[in-house]
Amino acid sequence: MDWDRDLRDWPNAELSRRVRCRPHDWHVQKAGRGPCVLLLHGAGGSTHSFRDLIPDLAKDFQVVALDLPGQGLSRMGTRARCSLRPMADDIVALCAAEGWQPAAIIGHSAGGALALRMSQKMTAPDGQPPRIIGLNAALAPFDGIAGWLFPILAKMLVLNPLVPRLFSLSSGNPARVRKLIEGTGSTLKPEGLALYTRLIGDKDHVDATLRMMAQWDLTSLLDDLPNIAAQVTLIAADGDNAVPPETSVNAAAKMRNAQVIHLAGLGHLAHEEDPDRVAGVIRTALTDLAPGP
Repeated sequence: MDWDRDLRDWPNAELSRRVRCRPHDWHVQKAGRGPCVLLLHGAGGSTHSFRDLIPDLAKDFQVVALDLPGQGLSRMGTRARCSLRPMADDIVALCAAEGWQPAAIIGHSAGGALALRMSQKMTAPDGQPPRIIGLNAALAPFDGIAGWLFPILAKMLVLNPLVPRLFSLSSGNPARVRKLIEGTGSTLKPEGLALYTRLIGDKDHVDATLRMMAQWDLTSLLDDLPNIAAQVTLIAADGDNAVPPETSVNAAAKMRNAQVIHLAGLGHLAHEEDPDRVAGVIRTALTDLAPGP
């Protein structure tokens, strides 16, 4: 996406700034005071996914949200660091460079996997790993044939420079975007659908998303779940068709200190469908971090 063209009417644009931290140019939004809470979107998303959560949580926390490399308004400095571990390392480096020490990391979908990996690489102000909240966290490999077919297809797609452009042109229309979102179990308002239409219609955003898919591998993280020391809350929407709630239940059972909170009537983009409800669950999970009345 183009900074000058697209930022002007992007959600919470007044909070946006560019941060250069090798190897990437990052789009960051920051608001509020208090304990630092870092928000990480999933593959194919951007800070827009947290457009309602950011001002709400900023009442009690210093909220930092960023676009993953090459997605949204961030720019990739290298296409070789889109897998889980390097991406987590780069975000940890960004936090260190900016002086952010998150007390909690909130990750949606693939952002949940990033949050867990980052919890092993940094400490909160209390010296413990940051709290982790996963929103429909994608903590399972693709099942069956999709487990090897999807990454192979993604690699084939990114090797052809025409594919991201053709994909963005064919998919970036409102009807197809609405069908895609509804397929995840979520129902968004027209303004939410319009934002996804803009993202999916952008070839650079599509290219970065495909590269992330091609390089993504959860094997090491899933094997390491018993060693996760952070306090973890996994919020699972019962209507999620993209990441079934059983994924959170199974992952929590493998961790030392994890709980699952179920949300009825919502899908994969629960935090966009009902941000007030999700913000309430987050505040409850972080009660002892938030300032008193």
